[in-house]
This record gives sequence, structure tokens and C-alpha cells, in this order.
Amino acid sequence: MFNITPKLESLKDDMKMLIKGFKLLNNMLRWVLPITAMTALFSSVYPFINIYMSSLIIDELTTNRKLNTLIFYVAVTITLNFTILLIGNGLSHLKDIQSNLIYNKQEMMINNKVLIMDFEHVENPQIELMRRKISECRNMCGGGVCQLLYGFDRLIKSIITILVSVFFVFNLFTMAKNSLDKGSVAIINSPLLSIILIATILASTFLTMVTNTRSSKKQFNIMDKFIPMNRMFNYYFGEYIDGYKAGKDIRIYNQKELVENEAMSFLHNGNKLFKDIGNIKGGYSSINAAISSFLSGVVYIFVGLKALIGIFSVGSLVKYTGSIYQFTNGFSQLMTSFTDLRTNNKYLKLYFDFMDIKNVKYHGTLPVEKREDNEYEIEFRNVSFKYPASEKYVLKNLSLKLHIGERLAIVGMNGSGKTTMIKLLCRLYDPTHGEILLNGIDIKKYDYKEYISIFSVVFQDFKLFSFSLGQNVATSVEFDKEKVFQCLSKAGLGKRISELPKGVDTPLYKDFDEDGVEISGGEAQKIAIARALYKDAHFIILDEPTSALDPIAEFEIYSKFNDIVGHKTAIYISHRLSSCRFCDNIAVFHQGEIIQRGSHDVLISNENGKYHQLWTAQAQYYSNETSLQHGEN
Repeated sequence: MFNITPKLESLKDDMKMLIKGFKLLNNMLRWVLPITAMTALFSSVYPFINIYMSSLIIDELTTNRKLNTLIFYVAVTITLNFTILLIGNGLSHLKDIQSNLIYNKQEMMINNKVLIMDFEHVENPQIELMRRKISECRNMCGGGVCQLLYGFDRLIKSIITILVSVFFVFNLFTMAKNSLDKGSVAIINSPLLSIILIATILASTFLTMVTNTRSSKKQFNIMDKFIPMNRMFNYYFGEYIDGYKAGKDIRIYNQKELVENEAMSFLHNGNKLFKDIGNIKGGYSSINAAISSFLSGVVYIFVGLKALIGIFSVGSLVKYTGSIYQFTNGFSQLMTSFTDLRTNNKYLKLYFDFMDIKNVKYHGTLPVEKREDNEYEIEFRNVSFKYPASEKYVLKNLSLKLHIGERLAIVGMNGSGKTTMIKLLCRLYDPTHGEILLNGIDIKKYDYKEYISIFSVVFQDFKLFSFSLGQNVATSVEFDKEKVFQCLSKAGLGKRISELPKGVDTPLYKDFDEDGVEISGGEAQKIAIARALYKDAHFIILDEPTSALDPIAEFEIYSKFNDIVGHKTAIYISHRLSSCRFCDNIAVFHQGEIIQRGSHDVLISNENGKYHQLWTAQAQYYSNETSLQHGEN
């Protein structure tokens, strides 16, 4: 079982997760953490330049008033501001570029993981939900790896701010005059007042930290509620409406009202959640503003009293008050950043859990024998199979042999195990019990890539790319144009290609090219068949390959099926029994078992058999349909 809502139990677990995340960032892009740290350094130091230089300028104005010195201070202030802003902006721009690279790299890493993942994991709904949730968390609230980089920036910035501000205000709490030891002046000059101020600062900072932490957690929880809403919103207004193919259904079935109702529902629920976030921000911001105002007043009174009795200059008043303000903000940001990073850890862990999913399929090492006589034999020996997390067997004690050059048709009702058998044959899954043999050797012992290279498969849910026709057939950027044309011609698309202005270089669909051509479902199936032929594998498997073809096109395919397949072994799955008569052998599946096997003539002669029952039902349908057409005429 895979956990889509992971939790970390302790601070130690959180720290381990953060370290693991920072290592990942470093591995993804070597300079991203140093550049982010440098950006944070310049950003956090910048306010102190103005605080310090302002104190010098004010002191000069209130004491010596030397014009040259004032000009020098102003020039230094302008130069430092310009330099730090220039370098800081450059680093910030570089950091933004790296952040985008991190985002894209993470997406590529997730996609690559899916590409190399065992197929049984790809089909697992929980794993698919994990992948979608990772993407949604990242897009909605920046959760995961991207949030970690943002949190690192804030963390470094707050640490530097605290260190610099402590350095600037250290003298404030240690500076005193021994001569000022009478009455109220003595109280102002005493260490006790400094201790009280420090305690007030720490208490205010702690309260601010608590409010920010609570606000952050509540906002994160609300953002979690946005994720399923965003998923549905993207489906309706991204995948569905933006997909121009849905335009016909939207108009014919008046789906406009459905989509509009969903839109209003999203807007209503979304506005409610945004209102909740606004209330949280407003409430906690008011508390923080009150704390900040109180602390600022206390600091100004303290520093003002110190300046009043002459312990330090007026310029120092600016330096100390500004530095204490920076300290409180920095400390609050430090705690908030750390809390945000800990909260983000659940998204980070979800990402690592997904990336750490282990492949369970055994990969052998034996090469597939390259036989000059082209003699290959596949055998299912007492094979039973049930899908992961299911107790129901889809196949039960399946045994059959396939020899090179054979034509095997597999028929049966929906759910009888036909497609599952093909998945096992291609090692998309391994049998729960029993074994599958190639030339007497368990297929698990063969090198996986070599083994699957002997199969060309047209699945019923095949996909075509919005690339050129030739690239779709060859599944490669570079391809043999003559071979592509021959395969398409065999599949019945020769005339269609000759009509295209760019031939096999014609792009399919209009997703990326406005000159792309729209193809019918039947043409798409023919392209998929041509793709299987182009691979030139020893076994060709067709799973409902003509379901979208009209009767004439279907007859054209089957009338020259032997020419198309050649000497290859062909396995053909179909619901249309009329299209199975060309096969040497027909296997009838029912409830996961082969209950009949033989030629069409043999099977149809058994009036009590399942094949005869299915054939009669379909023949009756076609007969009734024909009679109806004649009656209408």
C-alpha cells in the first residue's frame, strides 16, 4: 500500500527530511544553494547599510557638521546602495532562473520515474494519485521541492538579519556611564532596564512567532482543500474545454450548462476558501501589528531615555531602533520559515516516497537466442493471475503453446482475461502462479529489453503523438521514409499518404502545428498497425485493431492479413467473431479460462459450445440489422 498523506512523527524526522531535501536540491543543480544563500546575504544586509550610514550622517549633522564628511558619508551610502542593489538584483535574477530550472528538473525526474517504473505500478491508482498530488501541491501552493528552495532563502535571510542586528545592538545593553548613578537617571542607566527590554523583545518575538506559525499552518491546511478543486477545475477548463475534440459533445449534448454550473461551484467554493484565508491573514496580521507597535514604542522609549541622559548620540538612536526592528522581524521570520519548512515536509516526503518506489520485476540476463530458422515457441504453463490488491483471479490455470507463423485468435466476453493474457506475455505483469516459457526457458530469465523486442503490439488504447506521421510509425525522430511508406501502405493508408502535401512528414493533429491533419479513428488504428509492422518483431499482437474501421476497411485488412503479417506469429483479439475466420486457431476465453480451442469450422459445429453461442448471437444481430435495412427500403 502507498501512503498519499504521509506524516513525520518527530522533530528528528523533520530534520532528516530537510537534510535529504537540501541534498536533493544540491544534486539537481550544483550552484542553486550557494546562489540562493548569496542572494539572501545581500538582501538581508541591505537595510543595515542605510541604518548604519544614516546614524553616521545624523551624528555628523548634530555634532561637527563638516561638509566634506557629510558629502563623503552620502557618497558612500549611495555607492553601497547602488552596488548592493546591482549585485543583489543580478543574483536574484540568477536565482529565479535556477528556481525555474529546479521546477522543470523536478518535473522531468517525475516523468522519468514513470517511464522506468514497473507497469503494474503505473496502473496502480494509488501511485497515480501520488503523482497527481505532487504536481497539484507544487502548482497550487508551491509545496515540495520548490517550496524547500523558497524556505531556504527565507531561512538564510533571517539568520543573517539576526546576526547583523545583534552585532549592531550589542553595545546598547552594555553601554553605561558610571557617573549617572542617582535617582531616575540611575534606573535608566542600570542593567535592569536592559534586561527588561531584552525580555520584552523576546516575549514579543515569541508571540509573533506563535501567531505566524498558527497562521501559516491554517493557510497550508486551507490550501490542501484547494487541491481537489484545482484538479476538477483543470479538467473542465484545461483538458476538456481546451481540447477542441470535445467541442462536438459540448454542443450536441448541451454540456455548456453542466460546465457553467461546475464553474459557478468552483467559484463559490474557491471564494469561500479565499475568504477564509483572508480572515486568517487579517486576524493574525492585526495581532502582529499590535505586538509590533507595542514593541516599537518600548524600544523607542528605552533608546530615547538612554540618548536623553547622554549615554549615546542621536545617530545611535536611529541605529539601535532600526536594528532592533530588524532583529524582531528576522527572529519571527526564522521561526516562521522553520515552521513552514516543517509543514512542507509532508509534501516533500510524498515526493520522496514516490521517487523511492522500488521496481519489483526481476530482470534476467540471458540474451534472446537469434535463431536463423526463426523458430520460436511461447508456452503458457498453468498460468494463473490476479491483479495486485485484488483477490479475484483474472486467469486460471492457463496453458497453451504458440509456434512461429501461427495465427491465433482470442475471443470471449468482456472481462474474460484476453487483454490480461497479452500483458503477461509482454511481461507488463508476471504470473501469480505458473510460468511463461520462450523456447523452454522462463521468460523472467531473459534480459527484459531483449525479450520485449520480439513483440509488436497494438493495444486497444494505443496513443499517437502530435508529431509527424513518420515519427509516429517509427517512434523515433529519425526514420526510414521508404520503410514507413511501405508499412502504411500494408496497413491500407497508401492512397491517403499520397494525398498529403508533406507525405510521411505531415504532422498529425494541430496541437503543435497549424498545418497538422486531423485523422479519423480508423486511420489512427491503421497508423498503429503500421507502427507494429515497422518494428519488424517476431510476434505481432493486435488487440481489437479494427474496432474503429468501417466494414469495407476491415475486410481489406483481413483479406490481406497474411501478407501484412508475413511469417510472423500473430495473436489477434476481437469481439467480432466474423473477423476471426482467417486464423489457424481460435481460443475461446470465459471467466479467465480457455474453454474451447480449434478452427472456426470445428468450433461452430459444436452447437453446445460458447463459440457457437457467441457466433449465433452476433450473426442474429447482423441478420436482424440486414432485415431491418431491407424493410426500410
